[in-house]
Amino acid sequence: MARRSIVASVAVVLMAWSFGASAQTAQPAVSDKDGVKVGNPSFVRRLVPAETLETAALQQYGALKREATGKGALVPSTHPQSVRLHRIARDLLPHAHKWNPRAKDWKWEVVLIRSANINAFCMPGGKIAFFTGIIDKLQLTDDEIAMVMGHEIAHALREHARERAAKNTLTNVGGRIIGSLIFGGGAGELIGAAGGNLLTLQFSRNDELESDLIGMELAARAGYDPAAGITLWEKMSAAAKGAPPQWLSTHPAGDTRIKIIKDNLKDVAGLYERAKAAKASGGPMPPAFPGAAQPAPLLKGGRG
Repeated sequence: MARRSIVASVAVVLMAWSFGASAQTAQPAVSDKDGVKVGNPSFVRRLVPAETLETAALQQYGALKREATGKGALVPSTHPQSVRLHRIARDLLPHAHKWNPRAKDWKWEVVLIRSANINAFCMPGGKIAFFTGIIDKLQLTDDEIAMVMGHEIAHALREHARERAAKNTLTNVGGRIIGSLIFGGGAGELIGAAGGNLLTLQFSRNDELESDLIGMELAARAGYDPAAGITLWEKMSAAAKGAPPQWLSTHPAGDTRIKIIKDNLKDVAGLYERAKAAKASGGPMPPAFPGAAQPAPLLKGGRG
């Protein structure tokens, strides 16, 4: 009993230390004269090193590509749908590091996997995957793809997987593992247990709604119609009347989702109109935001 009390006390001290450190170093909530309004990322994520989770994500992403290649399911980068995804990603990524300064150094990558699953995701460190099912079955427009991609990129930018892993660390592991985190010796085991499978990680409702908003802004700044989120979720809801799409197993959908998008369109309308006008004129796109810079080059995914 005494040992449990000591471990519990240490865990409380760790949480208090993390909160104090974050209070001193956290940046103000990201906001802009134009753009969506969201708060600070959760301080709890600091319990898990970002680099550790990104390394794990890179390994899982590599395993996914190898498996897809072995089954002949990795779509070549020269395929028209792969080219389409890369073009949209290149439009979105210059606007990403407003939400996470480290993102400009990530080795962004996009792959398309031949699968009937209606699914897409972006792993920590900027590793994006789309399944052909989500594009083909829903007949997604470029605007709708930008909304899906923006939403998934937002999860990575806001480090929701890192937050989830940290919360799992605090709530789902025993005293021995918490002790190993603090004193060393079992951090790798802890991260693996807490992070779970990064390919199928489920996020909280708040994380999903936050990603909807940030994804909507990313799309608008890149010249894609943010109102496409409405038609996207209408298509998702229709697809869910049969067997629910895999994407919906980790992404709550429904009228609430559409209402959130409608209520916040006004915050990105100006961004979209300026970007749309610049595209139509063939002129340079408006600056992403003050101090913006191009991210690291987008890596090609797939063969060819």
